[in-house]
Amino acid sequence: MIDQLRALEDLKSLAGARQAGITVAFDLSQRREQAAAGVPAEEQGAGVAAQVALARRESPARGSRLLGLAKTLAGMPHTFAAFRSGLLNEWRATLIVKETICLTPGDRAGVDEELAADTGALDGAGDKAIVATARAAASRRDPASVAKRATRAVTERTVSLRPAPDTMTYLTALLPVAQGVAAYAALTKDADTARSSGDDRSRGQMMADTLVERVTGTPGGISRVEIQLVMTDRTLLQADSEPARLPGYGTLPAAVARELALAGAAARTGTATADSAIKRELELWVRRLYTAPGSGELVAMDSTARLFPPGLKRFLQIRDDTCRTPYCDAPIRHHDHITAWHTGGPTTAANGQGLCEACNHIKETPDWTANPSPAPRHTVATTTPTGHTYHSTAPPLPGTSATATAPAPAPAPAQGDPPQTFCTGPAAQPLPPTEQAGSVRAPTRHGRHPTRPSTSLPGRYRPDTAAPPSTGRKPPAVHVMVTVRGKCCPVRLIHDCLCCSRLTRRSCLISAAPT
Repeated sequence: MIDQLRALEDLKSLAGARQAGITVAFDLSQRREQAAAGVPAEEQGAGVAAQVALARRESPARGSRLLGLAKTLAGMPHTFAAFRSGLLNEWRATLIVKETICLTPGDRAGVDEELAADTGALDGAGDKAIVATARAAASRRDPASVAKRATRAVTERTVSLRPAPDTMTYLTALLPVAQGVAAYAALTKDADTARSSGDDRSRGQMMADTLVERVTGTPGGISRVEIQLVMTDRTLLQADSEPARLPGYGTLPAAVARELALAGAAARTGTATADSAIKRELELWVRRLYTAPGSGELVAMDSTARLFPPGLKRFLQIRDDTCRTPYCDAPIRHHDHITAWHTGGPTTAANGQGLCEACNHIKETPDWTANPSPAPRHTVATTTPTGHTYHSTAPPLPGTSATATAPAPAPAPAQGDPPQTFCTGPAAQPLPPTEQAGSVRAPTRHGRHPTRPSTSLPGRYRPDTAAPPSTGRKPPAVHVMVTVRGKCCPVRLIHDCLCCSRLTRRSCLISAAPT
């Protein structure tokens, strides 16, 4: 079995090397076609990396790196040979390319010959050893280029955020070495001082809390910035277990979402008391978003404007969550027409999609087409210049299955049966026929319910434990976007009846405020 594992690992390297060779050949063929079509030389090759990414089921950014790796390896025969033979895997070949990319092709070939990876010179070396060896060889070959690369790297300093397991995140800062060491030393010093004063938090906890407090200027970290949660009305008001979604992060457990939405961040630090939690209550705004039963498709909005208005942009942002290009999970930067506006495409939710900046530019290159595709949830069919078509479906909203389909029409109630309701209890009221299961009512222009006025009385949130009536399925979800806007403000819930008047009267937070 060990021999099989080694053989399969060698096969993976061989397949990766073969993919690299095909990628280079495909790039050359696309450039020839574009040159024959009269595309300017500086624009030739546009869209090649995106097609490579789609074929390999990777993001466009990853496809660009794979294309660059393949083209660079073509000029490093020793490293490429080691890759084909299995002496180097794709990642370690990438490390060598990264450390020599600043060199001229001639100097890079010289480093490749010096390393002689195909002779087994790097066999048994770990990632750090390979990086150190390649970096030293590059510095000896052209120290000026290596120094210039280090200077340019300072301009690429940035901060990024990515999800971590268990509702955590990685907040990463790419900094010059002096600034990074200084920041870490300051956090360490403050943590050691606090521990010597009797603070029972761990050193890492204190460093993290200090970092958040200094960046936001607020104990606990939440200041006047928007933190948006998307959840069903049942999760917010009836303690349902359906997870919520935090744009830019992903899925949150229902209990964590309610805690953030209703109690603020005080309880999350593990150090807040009841009094401090009350003092640090957050200002909350709730916006209803209606979805079609079964499929979970958001109710559409229309506009005759050339650019997407703010409300429609927010709609697309919530529906799409991340860039709609297949395998790309970059943040949405552009709100774009699927069928171009100048060719008659309307400014509607059905003809809109959220894209990252790179994917939106790729979509505008010649011979790329995109069209809405009929499906239970919003779907876009993208066709590349080679004629391959890829489909992208909007992610399911909380309360919706990823395989949801359009529901069958709801059966008509038998003669004499009372209308369906979405909750039970003494104050339960029947829904109008247009609001019964199987139908959706869109909000009016100002977001208010078309028929019933907003009604809510003072009272703390109390989960309604009464079971819904046995209708054979859950009622259609009304999705609620909870926006945490500030600190030390009264909690306000802006909504009409989310499901029925029972929920509105009994489950509001403290008070209602007009929109």
